[in-house]
Amino acid sequence: MLSGNRLFASRCVTSLQRAYIPRMAARFYATAPTEVTIRDALNSALDEELAHNERVFLMGEEVAQYNGAYKVSRGLLAKYGPKRIIDTPITEAGFTGIGVGAAMAGLHPIIEFMTMNFAMQAIDQIINSAAKTHYMSGGTVNVPIVFRGPNGPPTSVGAQHSQCFASWYSNIPGLKVVAPYSAEDHRGLLKASVRDGNPIIFLESELLYNEKMPLSAEAQSADFVIPLGKAKVEKEGTDVSIIAFSRIVGHCLKAAEILAKEGINAEVINLRTIRPLDTETIFKSVKKTNRVVTVEEGFIQSGVGAEISAIITENIFDHLDAPIERIAGADVPMPYAKVLEDAAMVQVENIVNVVKRVCYRNKQK
Repeated sequence: MLSGNRLFASRCVTSLQRAYIPRMAARFYATAPTEVTIRDALNSALDEELAHNERVFLMGEEVAQYNGAYKVSRGLLAKYGPKRIIDTPITEAGFTGIGVGAAMAGLHPIIEFMTMNFAMQAIDQIINSAAKTHYMSGGTVNVPIVFRGPNGPPTSVGAQHSQCFASWYSNIPGLKVVAPYSAEDHRGLLKASVRDGNPIIFLESELLYNEKMPLSAEAQSADFVIPLGKAKVEKEGTDVSIIAFSRIVGHCLKAAEILAKEGINAEVINLRTIRPLDTETIFKSVKKTNRVVTVEEGFIQSGVGAEISAIITENIFDHLDAPIERIAGADVPMPYAKVLEDAAMVQVENIVNVVKRVCYRNKQK
């Protein structure tokens, strides 16, 4: 039943996919800032890294002839050929294992999952082979591989396609976990991940692929990379630190605009990398604002927010003027019905209300 549903899903063309005519994204050679979709930012990063290193190749379901399930790899097959842009059967355990073996042999695979939910079929290859081999070989075997694909809830696809795996993978020594938000994040962090030399979990958001975001002149360079493990302060503030990652950073920025009208100056931190965490940026912000709200799309138990809360409490507890608040998705499998799905997902209103509570402006909620 599961494999049948997945086979059907892999052949369906969604409105998101129909919106894109297969073509190569314009290469970013301009010297002026521009706007690009997240899809184009990823596509250009893949193109440049394939050109930069002949050992890099892309493998996954429908990445080649179909130009990718979400058109992220469009045009790459025509440019680099079937030996470097490789379509696979619907067998995550198989092609992930091939990718890990290729990385051990000196190649630099990029493994695309149609959704990170399907990566559960390959969890042994990711955790026990990719993440642990460098340590277990005494440092003699490197595994330079990137596992990428959409993570977290899209819309109306039910519980089996909607989970956020950021906290799962961040629990594993040997993995680096990346969760970009902006166009510059996606472009710079993906390029850095391909060049890193370690197993990387690169968590994208299906709901961001069509979003247009600014891209600076600097970020348009083929040499542009963003260091892994370094967060970004998206908005400076003095009253509370809102810490988030991936798509939900946009919700936090919208909430900060609303809060500003009510006299609350919120600082918004985009983590960018979940493992390793940029504790320096987190601590610096908390020492300034003295209040913390973490926001994520996954479940609250053992989540990323729980880890952030623990390290803040362990290291700079005396700087807190209020209990840390955590916001996460509802603690239930994601409902299919739209009204229930909306209730289960983090909304801007949730962030506004919790920030007001942590700032003692909204005690009744």
